[in-house]
Amino acid sequence: MTTTELERPQVRAVAKWVRISPRKARLVIDHIRGRTVPEARTVLAFTPRAAAREIEKVLRSAVANAEANHELIGDDLYVAEAHVDDGLIIKRFKPQARGRVARIKKRTCHITIKLSPVDGARTLTRAPEPETEEVEEAPTIESTGALTPEEQKAEPRRTRRAAPEGEEPEAEAEVAEPEPEAPEPEAASEPEEKKETPKRRAPRVRRKKKEEETES
Repeated sequence: MTTTELERPQVRAVAKWVRISPRKARLVIDHIRGRTVPEARTVLAFTPRAAAREIEKVLRSAVANAEANHELIGDDLYVAEAHVDDGLIIKRFKPQARGRVARIKKRTCHITIKLSPVDGARTLTRAPEPETEEVEEAPTIESTGALTPEEQKAEPRRTRRAAPEGEEPEAEAEVAEPEPEAPEPEAASEPEEKKETPKRRAPRVRRKKKEEETES
C-alpha cells in the first residue's frame, strides 16, 4: 500500500446478518472491486443474482455516508475494498424416512464496502445558510404588567382627574360598580284548561238474555 492510498479517506458501510450464502455473495462482489461507483452501479443493475440487490443497498449507503459526512461527490469515488464475511449459521432439521433427520444450514453473511476518492476528486460546495431576522415577540400581559380580564372584573373602577401643572394629582377615588338589577319575576302562566277526556264506557252486558235464561 502506497503513501497516497494511506492519505486518502475511506468511507465504509456494513450490512450484517444478510440472509444469503457468503459464497453466492462473493461471486457478485468480486466484479465491483476496484471499479468506480458509476461502473459498479451498472454492473449490479445488470446482474441477475439475488445478492446483487443486497450489495447495491450497501453501496448506496456508503455513497450517502461520503456525501453527508465527508462532503465528497459520489461519482468521484471508487470501491477500494469489498469483502464478505461468514455470519451465523441457522440450523434447521427435516424429517426423513425410517426415523432419520436431515440437517438444513441457513447461512448468513456480513457485506463490507469501503470507498475512496479518485485522483482529482471534487468536494461539495454548499451555499451558506441565509441569516434569519430576529422577530420581536409580541408583548404579553405579564411583561406589560396589565391586569388580566379576571382581575379587571374583581377590582373596582377608578377615575383620575388630570391635575394642572404644578399641582399634585388627586388620589384616585374608587367608584363602586352599580349592582346588577335583579330580574323581574315572570308572571305565572295561567294553568291551561284541562281538556275533558271522554269517559270510557263499560262493556255492555246483555242482561236481558241472562234474565230470560234464569227465568226459563
